[in-house]
Amino acid sequence: MRWDNLNPDRAAPALFGTDAVVTRTFDTPEFRGITFHEVRARSIVNRVPGASRMPFEWTVNPYRGCTHACVYCFARKTHGYLDLDTGLGFDSQIVVKVNAPELLRRELASSRWQGEHIAMGTNVDCYQRAEGRYRLMPGILGALRDRANPFSILTKGTLILRDLELLRQSARVTDIGVSVSVGFVDRELWRTVEPGTPSPERRLDVVRTLAEHGIPCGVLMAPVIPFLGDTPEQLRETVRAIAAAGAGSVTPLVLHLRPGAREWFMAWLARHHPHLVRRYEAMYADGAYAPTWYQRRVTRQVHELAAEYGIGPARAGAARNLTRPEADRDPEVAHDSGTAHGPASASGSRATQLSLL
Repeated sequence: MRWDNLNPDRAAPALFGTDAVVTRTFDTPEFRGITFHEVRARSIVNRVPGASRMPFEWTVNPYRGCTHACVYCFARKTHGYLDLDTGLGFDSQIVVKVNAPELLRRELASSRWQGEHIAMGTNVDCYQRAEGRYRLMPGILGALRDRANPFSILTKGTLILRDLELLRQSARVTDIGVSVSVGFVDRELWRTVEPGTPSPERRLDVVRTLAEHGIPCGVLMAPVIPFLGDTPEQLRETVRAIAAAGAGSVTPLVLHLRPGAREWFMAWLARHHPHLVRRYEAMYADGAYAPTWYQRRVTRQVHELAAEYGIGPARAGAARNLTRPEADRDPEVAHDSGTAHGPASASGSRATQLSLL
């Protein structure tokens, strides 16, 4: 294994205009082709603009960009604020806030912090592949546990099971919730639309394992993809698998296509399913969301299936669900910047903060 420092002058101006960032590549198969930008964030607990319309008000996001490479990811646009590409760049240029755990401890200890619920995994996945290298989440969970601060996690990553004991410890002292994202169980669709994620079956194993250890886990059935994953048979197969895994609840969310994600998804659609391009153009002609009638139909079908299989949001002990991601706003754009300093990075080199504006 080898870490290589790269030439900052070759990187994006928003990253390297006035700030110095340690940029590395990792010479192993699982990280080949991925560039990591290690930064020192100024703040880590971010308030969500328009929070009154959201199921959560505060978030922690230790990464930007995501190796899950989901072609529909709504967070792709956020890379544009860093002058990074929202397509392949989002999948392979990962910003790592290396001081996230220590910074969180400091912010939670502030007299201004009132112990509100913190949501994680709402922008990009905090248990993506990079977490296996940087191990930020154990420190983050430890800080939340020690302050008995309530939190929830949304993930597609099986790496969350590494932190099972921390989750159990946290559940003893505060309100926690875990939701796993599984929009479909079609393996062919999974391989093309979510190429960097664990398979749906492995994600449902996470649900099963958490439930077996007394940690209620819900499933965010997202996205339901029009014309590719929305037939009655497909919805039934997915809900049946979710129920069999012991999920406490299932919440459907139809595909939405924000700017940045829309262009990338439509290019993928033209390559893999060209006959659907016009149907998508018509369905999403009015904006990022599918028509209300379609969303209601899918929601009704999933809820009926959930009731048939004995699961639903009203089930006793169900975990808190992140029913909507940060779909219409980017809290980090306005709030995630600063000047905090801490210990040197794992390589021994110092890193300074990244300006996100």
